[in-house]
This record gives sequence, structure tokens and C-alpha cells, in this order.
Amino acid sequence: MRDPYAELGVSSHASAEEIKAAYRQLVKQHHPDAGGDDQRMLALNAAWEVLGDAERRRAFDRSRASQTTAASQDLSRARRAQGQGVSADDALAEWLRRVYGPIDRLLGEVINPFPAQLKALAADPYDDALMEAFCAYLERSVQKLERVKTLFQTLPTPVSARGFGLSVYHCFSEVEDALQELERYTMGYVDSYLRDGREMLREAKQRRKRLQDERRRLEIS
Repeated sequence: MRDPYAELGVSSHASAEEIKAAYRQLVKQHHPDAGGDDQRMLALNAAWEVLGDAERRRAFDRSRASQTTAASQDLSRARRAQGQGVSADDALAEWLRRVYGPIDRLLGEVINPFPAQLKALAADPYDDALMEAFCAYLERSVQKLERVKTLFQTLPTPVSARGFGLSVYHCFSEVEDALQELERYTMGYVDSYLRDGREMLREAKQRRKRLQDERRRLEIS
């Protein structure tokens, strides 16, 4: 998910009223009835769900502060490693082995089973056993995504793979957003949530394939 403050074009210090005003103005501009884009509206609504609720906003702010601290620590470790003479190739090989490799495997364990899980549920979405099995798959997937996010923070992305690392981040963020949409579907059977979640996973699958292709060009001999 994109930073909700950036999505609404407001400062992290903006008041609740300023955030509400910004959201309303953007909705007027981008609502599909006014010729806007559905995906943009989904993004705006997702940002509002976070920033429009005081408790969720505080939780997001705490999480972002924690991530900023972690990024600063990663940068410090990277500088110390450079000072100790670790070569760029060695740093890249280590990052590919310890970070990207396990992340790619975990993403595959979430993305690849989805079509079969959805097909099984489609037989009768209102069957309790089928829905329970689908929810179990979502729960396992969320747990795998938590491991992915932890792995991503274990080592700083090497400078030579900074763009690649950003694409990895976008990939697992898209998977995370997809799982949230699918969980919403299980709570209310709203077809748009299922459709959006399915589309996000399809795009994440394509992005993962592009990352795998790009990884080969990053391979250290």
C-alpha cells in the first residue's frame, strides 16, 4: 500500500479536518461517475480508512516511525560493512541469498496456490467448510507475508540492486493488499473485493516473474 499521506497529498502533521477536506476534494475529482479511475478511488478509500480513523492513524504513524528507524540502522550497518572492505559483489550475493531468495519462495507459496483455492471456494462460497478452508489459506498467507517483511529488513539492499529491491517491495506489498481485499470478501461476500484481490494477485504474479528474469541479470559469477 502506498503511504496514505502521499495518497491524499497531505502532511503527516495535517489535522483531521485537513485530511477529511483533502479526501473529499480528491473523491470529487476521481469518482468514476465524474470520469475518474476505479483503481484511484480504491487507493483513496484505502488511505481514508487509515487516516480517517484516529486509532488506525496512530498505529500507522507508529509503524512508519519504526520502519524509518530500521532503515537508518540498515544504512549504518551498510556503511560499517563498506568500511570493513566488503565488496559490492559480495554484498549483492549475500543479499540475493539471504533476502531475495527466501522472499521469492514465500511469495510463490502464497501466489501459486491461489487459483486452486479460489476454484474450490467457487463450488459453493456459502458452504461453511469450503469458506473455512479458504480462510485458512488466507491466514497462512498472511503469516508468510509477515516473514517476508521481516526478511526484507534483515539486510540493506545493495546500491547496485536498489531498483530491484524496490520492485521486490512493491511485489509483496501488492500481495499484502490482495490478501486484505480477499479477507474483506470473506466477511461480507462483496464481489468487488474478490475481483480486486484476484486482479492484484494476478499482477503480483506477473511482477514476481519479471523479478525472477531480472535476478538472472544480477547473478554473481
